[in-house]
Parts: sequence; structure tokens; C-alpha cells
Amino acid sequence: MDKNSFIGLGLIATILIVWLSLSGPSKEQIARNKHIKDSVEQAMKAEELAQKVKEQKAKQAKLLEANNNMPLSDSLLSIQKQNQYKDFAIATSGTKELVTLENENIKVYISTKGAAVQKVELKNYHRYAQNENLVLFDSDSSYQNIEFDAYNTLRFNTDSFYFKPSSLTETVTGANSKTISLKLLTSNPSSYIEYVYTLKGNDYMLDFDINFVGMQSIITPKNNRITLNWVQALPSQEKHITKEREAATVYYNQTKEGVDYINPHTFEEKNLNEDNIKWLCFKQQFFNSTLIADSEFQKEGSVIVTSQNDKSIKYVKSIQAQLSIPFNHSSSEKFGMAYYFGPTQYSVLKNYDLDIEKIIPLGWSIFSYINKWMIIPLFDLFSGLNSGIVILIITLIIKTLLFPVAYKTYMSSAKMRVLKPEIEEINKKYEKNDNPMAKQQEQMSLYRRAGANPLSGCLPMLLQFPILIALFGFFPAAIELRQKPFLWADDLSTYDSIYDFGFNIWGYGDHISLFALLMFISTIIYTWMSQEMLQPQQTQQMPGMKYMMYLMPVIFLAVMNSYAAGLSWYYFLANIITFAQTWIMRKVIDDNKIREQLLANMKKPEKKSAFQQKLEEMAKQQQALQKGKK
Repeated sequence: MDKNSFIGLGLIATILIVWLSLSGPSKEQIARNKHIKDSVEQAMKAEELAQKVKEQKAKQAKLLEANNNMPLSDSLLSIQKQNQYKDFAIATSGTKELVTLENENIKVYISTKGAAVQKVELKNYHRYAQNENLVLFDSDSSYQNIEFDAYNTLRFNTDSFYFKPSSLTETVTGANSKTISLKLLTSNPSSYIEYVYTLKGNDYMLDFDINFVGMQSIITPKNNRITLNWVQALPSQEKHITKEREAATVYYNQTKEGVDYINPHTFEEKNLNEDNIKWLCFKQQFFNSTLIADSEFQKEGSVIVTSQNDKSIKYVKSIQAQLSIPFNHSSSEKFGMAYYFGPTQYSVLKNYDLDIEKIIPLGWSIFSYINKWMIIPLFDLFSGLNSGIVILIITLIIKTLLFPVAYKTYMSSAKMRVLKPEIEEINKKYEKNDNPMAKQQEQMSLYRRAGANPLSGCLPMLLQFPILIALFGFFPAAIELRQKPFLWADDLSTYDSIYDFGFNIWGYGDHISLFALLMFISTIIYTWMSQEMLQPQQTQQMPGMKYMMYLMPVIFLAVMNSYAAGLSWYYFLANIITFAQTWIMRKVIDDNKIREQLLANMKKPEKKSAFQQKLEEMAKQQQALQKGKK
């Protein structure tokens, strides 16, 4: 190979190296790719979590089974077992049984192995398209234990041991209560850990106390705290798992910081080290599992982690929690707690006076009071009626309360309408004038003398926003609408579908919601009516508003097509009632009498407020400046 060939190959190699270095990923791209990879890996943990729970329990079962089946004569294995578990060795053998506590509302299953709640059934609810009791969670999707240091060098968790129950089943009704205790015994009869579960009749709260008796010389936590681990893979309960994922998350109440939560659209690990914790809630769309401390969980060492696998059709989201329980090394200690296993219903949660009702998205500020003081009480009052009819009643009440405003708004628009001849005269006067400010001043002067408001036509739409916003967050989370059919919709808490495309249209969805379509058509008609009631000069003053008023129904259609059908039904009814009110007022109210009154007003001497005088002076000064520039 000659010298020129070497030079050519060298140039080619140099060009390739430069090109690769320039076309390679930047630092920002590398960081972004790493973030995406981490997010995917974290999302995959959701489905894997339930599988790991199964595998871990199976592994422990095999280990204990092997120990239980060892020959009694095998002293070496017995010594090994004694060295491994010490005083707890006698609790590694036993029979796994399910203990049940039951009342009118819930049935709780507690395993003698680990003494943790393994399964909860809600007797008054069922999963979508099933007639069996709704299973809030079961042993395949839930995991709980207490971890503690012992003998300074060892660490145990309670799900490795068999507890001795006081009874296997208890049923309670009415105002009574029943208790089942499960004891983790040691070789010393005066040293044991006791779980005490108490259930009252007709309640969703399960009292849960842990008693540490004579354990001060056995349990030796380094930081004077014991760790409670609680994991759930939240099972899908509803018709549309996408909507469940948008609602499922974890809430927590810290003593000083108050109630907070992890955004349902994010997955993160959060250390709760700012403040002690009163309660922790695993929230599904319409139900929740909440662990409440009688006093407080300690902030040190408390952490929560959320994750999700979007491909899973069985589990909505997974939540892992680690809470710290204080341990003071006394001869007899008790840490009191309680579980809430039940519906996320405002009236039920409010009765416990623990602020758990704050997990319901009622809206902020004044919007929340619309739901608290009107919508929810009306649903409770008419609970015996079909939910679609209740929404009709609510709409009638709201529109009746707003009728004085609607009447005043119509009267203002009518005043603008009957002033058309005077407005046309002003337009002709300034037709060839290049001074739009003077024209506007004369129009405003006319409105002021006549007593008309040019912005009144937009008021009806704006007045509905606070109520619409309040209902927007509440309806998809309202258990009052859950699985309640009406007309063609089988569940008013989610979207109805009269036709499925089989593919997704960006910004719209994969189906047609008839309630959303009716809402859209009625809103377009309502918008057109509002525009007709406005005079041309008003639309000229607000040209952007005209198109915005038509754009909003299109945006609503895109949003509401996959939203709760109950909200679309409400909005459609509100439009229909508005049409009826407007038609009646047009029939009853005489425009000629309105014009006579306005003409009479214009003959009266005009009284200008100090503010109006100031505005006119500013306008004149601005005109003078413009003339000076010319």
C-alpha cells in the first residue's frame, strides 16, 4: 500500500471519529435516557411486587416446613434452630390457619402465621361485573410484618412465626364489639408479643393494638424504634383501569404539616422525615386502606414508595410503606393503631374526625364548599333514587338558586339589544373617523346614561364555572355514582360508550360518549344563543371572546369524552334548563317597555362618580398626547 493510500485511510478514520463524536448522545441526552430507563424499571416493579410477595412467603413456608419435618432425634438441627431463633424457636412450628372477624360491613381474614391481616372483603360492594363481595386486597397482593432487632445481633420479622389465637372466628352486629388476640410466644411464658384486633358492629374500623410484654431484654432496637412494613399491590376493581390509575395513590397525615399525598401521575420514594405521622392511606378510586396510630408513627425511618406497571391488567399501582414504631424498653408496652377498610365516602370518613375525608378531591377554596354543603348532602338526602334522577334534582336546585342572576343577566342583554338604533347612529357618526377611542367613549357614555352593561352576555357562562369546577373533581371520585346505571350508561362515575372505534384518536379517545356528545351540542347551541343576544358592537369590542366561546365546547368535548358520564349529564341538563329559562323570559319580558325605561333614564341628568370623572380626564389626556405626536 503506497503513501497516498495511508493518507486516504487516515483521513477517512479521522472523519469517522469526528462524526461519531459529534453525532453521539449529549450529556443531556444521556441523562434523559438514564431517567427513562430508571422510570421503566421502576414501573415494572408494580407487577413484580406481588410476585415477590408470593415467592417470599413460599420460600419461608418451605424453610419452616423443612424445620418442622426434621426428626426429633436430630439434636444438631434442633440446636441450629435454637441458635437461629433463640427464645422464638418454639414459634417457628405450627399450623397456618385463617382467623376471621366479621360484622355487617366487612369480613377480615387474619393469618396465624405472622398475625397480619391477609384479606378484607367489603360486603356491601362488589367488583365491576361480579356479584361476589369486593376484595379490597388479599394475600397475593398484600404483605405486612413487624421487623425488630433482638439479642443485639439478630433481626427478626413477625411473618416468620406462628401466633396462637384466642379464637378462630368472631361475628359481631349492632352496637357490640368482639376481640381476637394472637400471641407470639417465647420459651419464657412471661415474654410474648400480642396482636389484639377488635371490631365493632356496623363499622369499617378495625382496632389493632400491639402489646410487648416482658420483651425489654429480648428486643434491642438501636434507635428505640421498631419497623412496620406494609405493602399493597392495589387490585383493579372498576370498569376502566386507566381511571383507577389516575386516582390511586398514597395519602398521609403528618402532625404539624397536615394531609398530603404523592401525585397519582408520578412514582417516587418519599421520606416522611419532616414530621411524625398520624395516619397513612392506600387510596384506590373508591376505596381505601388506612392505618391510623392512636398516638403517632415516628418520622425517623418512615418512607413510602409508589410504582406502577402500565401493562398490568390486574393491579392498578403498588405502594410500599415503612413506618417507625417507638419502643422504650419497658416491661410492658402497647402501641395502639386502627385500620380503616372501606369506601371513600365523605359522610362515612367525616364521622371519624381524623381528616381522612380530605383524600376525596372536593376542590379547593370555595369550590369545596359547593360539594360539602350542597352536592353531597343532596346525594345523601335522595339516596333512594336513581343517581341520574338525583343529578336532575341537583341541577334544578342549582339553576333555581341562580335564576335571579340569570334574570338580571337577561335584562342586561335585552337593554343592549333595544339600544341598537342609538348604537347605529354612533357608528355612522364615526364611520370615517380614525379616532376609535372617541367612538368607544361615546358608546360607553350611552350605556352609562341608559343603565346597560356591555359585558353582561358573557356572565352566564362564567357563573357556571365554579360549580362545574367543583363537580369536575368530585364526580369521578363520588362513590354515590359508582356502578349506578342510567339510561344507556351502566356506570355514571366513568364514561359511557355507544361506539368503540378499536383505535385511539389523539385528543379524543377510542370511543364515542353520547352524554359528552349531547353536552357538546347543547353547549354549541347555548354559545350561539349568547352570541345572538350580543350586539355587533359588543363582538367588535371583544373579537377574541367570540371565537373563544366556540372553542371552549370543543375542548370540553375532548375532555368529557373520557370523563364521568354523570358530569356530562349535569352539564347537558344545565344547558337545557337555561334554554327553557331564556325562552320563557323572552315571552314574558316586553322589549318595548325596556326601551321606554332606557329612554327615560337618558333624559335624566347624568351623575358621574369620581372614578368616572378620573377615567374621562385620563382619556382626554391620552387624546391630547396622540394629537401632539401627530
